[in-house]
Amino acid sequence: MCALGDCAADARVAGAARTLSWCGEHAAVWLLAGLAGAATDRTRRERWLRGTGLVAAAHLASMGLKRVVRRPRPRLAGRAPLVRTAGRHSFPSSHAASAGAAALALGGLRHRRAFGALAALMCVSRLVAGVHYPSDVLAGAALGAATARLGTRREPRHG
Repeated sequence: MCALGDCAADARVAGAARTLSWCGEHAAVWLLAGLAGAATDRTRRERWLRGTGLVAAAHLASMGLKRVVRRPRPRLAGRAPLVRTAGRHSFPSSHAASAGAAALALGGLRHRRAFGALAALMCVSRLVAGVHYPSDVLAGAALGAATARLGTRREPRHG
């Protein structure tokens, strides 16, 4: 964690981590992307809406798990977090959960590499910001991926 936290000394990296954290708050960037896809891709509108719902479900599931696990956020000696957080519990990372779900559920519809890259950056940003342990991020991403896989497994086939 220290190595990634040290990256925050670079103002550009710190700014990027703050921006990603802000965009990912309450899964906003992913929900907007899913709704934009639904609005512009009429042939796959239902799939975009389903993917958006799966992102929301992953986010809500992570918030519920946080209330059960109640793991406190990290406190790094000599370094304050780069961002404020919506809550004081860290496991699992809700940013990572929604990012993992979006990478699979939305990225499977269009721009797979872009969704995957942004999701990975979102996950790393939480470590750089100093608000999560690596296991929080890994568990969140796994929760999001599982939510997306389970939700798309029984997707109706057209044609």
